[in-house]
Amino acid sequence: MKEQTPKILVIDDEPEIRRLVSEILEDEGYQVVTAENAADARAVKHASSPQLILLDIWMPDTDGITLLKEWVTEDALHCPVVMMSGHGSVESAVEATKLGAYDFLEKPLSMAKLLLIVARALEASSLQKENAGLKQQLVSDIEPIGKSAVITRIKEQIRRLAQHDTRILFVGEAGVGKELYARYLHSNSSRRDGPFIDVAVGSIAPENAAVEFFGKEKDGKTYPGLLERANKGSLFLSEIAGMDQETQLRLLSALTSSSFLRVGGSEAVHVDVRVLASTRIDMAEEIRQGRFRHDLYYLLNEISLEIQPLRERSEDIPGLLNFYVDYFVNHDKLAFRKFSMAAQNFLRNHSWRGNVRELKNLVQRLMILGVGEEIELDEVKSALGSVINDATASATVPNFYNLPLKDARDQFEKAYLEYHYERAGGSVAKLSSAVGIERTHLYRKLHSLNIKL
Repeated sequence: MKEQTPKILVIDDEPEIRRLVSEILEDEGYQVVTAENAADARAVKHASSPQLILLDIWMPDTDGITLLKEWVTEDALHCPVVMMSGHGSVESAVEATKLGAYDFLEKPLSMAKLLLIVARALEASSLQKENAGLKQQLVSDIEPIGKSAVITRIKEQIRRLAQHDTRILFVGEAGVGKELYARYLHSNSSRRDGPFIDVAVGSIAPENAAVEFFGKEKDGKTYPGLLERANKGSLFLSEIAGMDQETQLRLLSALTSSSFLRVGGSEAVHVDVRVLASTRIDMAEEIRQGRFRHDLYYLLNEISLEIQPLRERSEDIPGLLNFYVDYFVNHDKLAFRKFSMAAQNFLRNHSWRGNVRELKNLVQRLMILGVGEEIELDEVKSALGSVINDATASATVPNFYNLPLKDARDQFEKAYLEYHYERAGGSVAKLSSAVGIERTHLYRKLHSLNIKL
C-alpha cells in the first residue's frame, strides 16, 4: 500500500505568503491546503485533517495564539503546529511553545529553514503516533479480557487499589493470569512509568537468592538486585511459597525498613518499591508447617485478591478466544481463523483445568496446525483429545521408548518432575520432599531440564 503524502495547512492573511509557501511545499511533494483567516482555518482543518499546520500569529479576525489555544482547549490539536510571524517576539514564541506549538518561524521566511522544520515536525508527529499506538497496544495486551460480572468487579477493585501503595497478594489456580492482573494494577497506578519487575521465586536457588534480590558489591563494582531494579516501580513475586527461609528473613527486614545491604556492601541502599505477590497454594498450611514466615506473609498480604478460575466465568470464553486469535495474528503473523458458534458453545462448557493459559495454548495449536478460516467443533474436540491423550500417555507405550537412553531419561525426568511439581502445588520445598532430592541439587536439575517454575 502506497504511503499517503502528508497534507499541510497554511494559514496566513497575506495571499503572496500563502502562494509562495504552497508552491515551495508542493515542489517538495507535499499536499497543501490554505486558509486566510481563523474562520476559514477552522473549516479547512476540520474538512482536510492535515498532518501539519503553519499558522500565522497576526490575522484580521482571531490571532494565531488565540486559535492555537482554542484547539488545545478543545483537544482538537491532532497534529504539530508551527507558528509564523513578521512581528515575532521572544514572548510570542515562548507563549506558543508553552501552548504546544512545535516551533516558531520569523518572517521573512527562510525557505531552507521552513523545509527543515516541516520535515522535522512531520517526523516527530509520526514517531509520536507510532509510540502512542505501541502504548495503546501494550495497554490492551495487559488488560484482563472479559465482560462478566466477575471480571468487571475485579478490574474495578484493582483500579481502586492501584491508587494506593497497599501490598496485594493475588491468589488463584495455575494459569488464571495472576501476573497479568498484577501488571494491570501497575499500569493503572502512579508508578506506571516505573519498571515492573517480575520474578518466579521458585526458580531462584537458595544459594543465589541473596544476590538476586539484593545485589552485590565486588572489586569496586555494583551489581543491582531485583529490589533496586524495581525502584520507583513494582516488584512482582510469583508463587511466594517457593522462597527459602533465609531470603524470607532478609526480605522481611528490607520491606520493613525500605532499605538493605548489598552482598559485600557496607552502606544501606534505600528503595521505593511496591511489592506485589502471588500464590496458588494454601499459605495458611505453609505457615502451620513452618515453611513460610507468618510475619512476612502478613506484610505481603495487606489485601488479598482471589482470581476466579475460568470455569466460573464461561461467558468470557468467546471474548478470550477472539482476543487470542487476534493476538497470534498480530504477534506471530499466523493466518486468521475464527471459531464457529458450535465450537465456542462447546468450549464454554469445557473444564479448563489449565485456565486461561490452557485456552491460549489451545488457540495457538489450532491456528498453527489447522487449515481453513473457520475452526469447527470436530477440530476442537480432536485438539482437546490430543491434549488429554498426551497427558495420559502412560496407558500406552511412551514415545521416549524409541529414543536413545540419555534423551529418554531426560524426557522421563522432565515429565516426572513436572507431574510432582503440579501435585506439590508449585512448592519446590514439597517437590524436594516428594521426589527425595535435596533442594540445591533439585534446582540444578529443574534448570537443566528447562522446567519453568
